Amino acid sequence: MTHSPERTAIADYWSTAICNIAPSRIAFRGYPIEQLIGAVSFPAMIWLMLRGDLPTPAQEALLEAALVASVDHGPHAPSIAIARMSVSCGLPLNGAMASALNALDDVHGGAGEQAVELYDDVLARADAGLALDDAAAAAIDAFIVAKGAYLPGFGHRFHPVDPRSGRLLDLVENARSEGAVSGSYAEAARAIERVLHCRKGKLIPMNIDGASAVIYGELGFAAPLARGIFCLSRAVGILAHAWEQTGRKERNKGPIPRSFAYGYTGVATRDVPQP
Repeated sequence: MTHSPERTAIADYWSTAICNIAPSRIAFRGYPIEQLIGAVSFPAMIWLMLRGDLPTPAQEALLEAALVASVDHGPHAPSIAIARMSVSCGLPLNGAMASALNALDDVHGGAGEQAVELYDDVLARADAGLALDDAAAAAIDAFIVAKGAYLPGFGHRFHPVDPRSGRLLDLVENARSEGAVSGSYAEAARAIERVLHCRKGKLIPMNIDGASAVIYGELGFAAPLARGIFCLSRAVGILAHAWEQTGRKERNKGPIPRSFAYGYTGVATRDVPQP
């Protein structure tokens, strides 16, 4: 069947390698949806959509572990608090989720992407001939000059030792021992830990962002996808908290209880000058 140049131009304008949908047919990356349903897990489906083919069982397990680890971190996390406040202001669940997800930017939610970039820099410098710890030191210095003193993926304001990171790194090590991943990103992250320990005189352990970034790097995901996948994970916690909030019957929930006053730092009360 031939099409007019106009129809061909429209088809080319919206061309995609992701989905092939026509009457009574739905396929993703070539796989019919009826074969995927019931046979493919949600993490594997994420992999398929982003990468173009199905993951190996080891790849699927590591991706799933990172997704599970990042689901939630309590109502004091800005994105979760925003979801709860949004629901109390009358937004439906989708509106609350959108409001919360929009807060996941460089400061809150972006550390995983930045950590992958940092590891990439360490490995590039090591490939160029530097010893791994020297490469880590140079990458840290370059990051600080470019983006400031906060190093993504290391240390935590609340957890002296992040209970999630150790388990994730154990899973990476198991996958490395089985030949499923190279372990190079884990080595880069450990080199950064050693350099920080030497410079600070104390251990600055990897946090969830640093450990999940190791997994995303080992699995070959581009750095920006680390943030995107984190958003998929955190959306689960956002939805759960927003749904819980709907049962609270609170209206206009603010960032602090109404019984607590905020601090005023402006000028003292004064009269408007009279003409």
